[in-house]
Amino acid sequence: MNRKIFYFSLLSIAVTSCGAINNKRAVGDFEYAKQKEAQALKIPAGLAKPKQDDTYFVTDKINHKGPVGESVDVRAPSLVLPIAASTRTENTSAESKVWFDQVIEEEDLKTFVLKALKGQLAADNVELKQVDDAGLIYESDWYHKEVETGTWPFKSVAIAESISYRFILESKSHGRSVGLSVKLLDYMKTDQAGGTKRIDIIDQQRAEMNMLNEIIAQVDFQYRLKQQENRLLRANQNFVSLGENVSGEAAYIVEIDVDLLWANLPLFFEDHGFNITDLNESTKIYYVDYKMPETGFWASLWGDTRPVVDLPNGKYQFQLEKVAEKSAVTIYDDQGNALSESTLEKIFNVMEPGLSFKDVF
Repeated sequence: MNRKIFYFSLLSIAVTSCGAINNKRAVGDFEYAKQKEAQALKIPAGLAKPKQDDTYFVTDKINHKGPVGESVDVRAPSLVLPIAASTRTENTSAESKVWFDQVIEEEDLKTFVLKALKGQLAADNVELKQVDDAGLIYESDWYHKEVETGTWPFKSVAIAESISYRFILESKSHGRSVGLSVKLLDYMKTDQAGGTKRIDIIDQQRAEMNMLNEIIAQVDFQYRLKQQENRLLRANQNFVSLGENVSGEAAYIVEIDVDLLWANLPLFFEDHGFNITDLNESTKIYYVDYKMPETGFWASLWGDTRPVVDLPNGKYQFQLEKVAEKSAVTIYDDQGNALSESTLEKIFNVMEPGLSFKDVF
């Protein structure tokens, strides 16, 4: 026999064998399923019954109606994957359900989850309709899936499946937790054996959990979009402006709470050549020495130089005051005089990003 033909024959056998394997079913010897339970040991009258250990005893009075042997579905159970921030499942429940806890304070949680649900079905090109007045129950149109056989132009549909779902929302009384459950609403399947509206219980659970996991992933995606939007907003927002303190002296007005700004101001000092020599936390004053940082050759060559505050070397005081929900930062020289508005304006391009802490908050 031609060696090439022999190899192609083996390949054909292998492909045929692979195609015949059903990954739902166990493979092997199922003789155990045909075994009958042994007769109970009969003890003659007058003799004591020996002690029996029933730790590993399996009765035959179970599973008379369920699958046995080769017909057992051996696939691993599907699980709800709570990958989105602050999502959780109920360990006591096997239903396809997840709980979302409040993450974004300025967004209504139920509205946010519903937006993700609608977004997922819109991406799948499947219609979603509300079926109750409270806006808690929604039903999807059909999801269609077809498996074709053959090659063009002789392709044909071997299996056609259609599934629709019901989505149920519920909120805790405090409104900071929203539950979403998915239930299979309707099912149709057509193959060579005909049509059916019945679905295996394991296939039903897998379909429900797969749908729920898709929505959880969509919620996670919406969270990431919101975070990106907030970062861009923060990057483009001006947190620092020129103004006056409560005494009418020129100062920087920073849109950060005074206690938070006080705690993080040493980061600014460290990066811009200020050395803290003393502080008074009760009056919110930092006493600092300033020495203009020197620009090294290699740092300037590679563009690693930090912006320099254009002030004379010397001693300064940074005093913080609470102004409404903001903070006023007044800079005094070694004579106790507040720096003028023109001086603050001259160094504004360095002070604004430094006092905003955009890389910190």
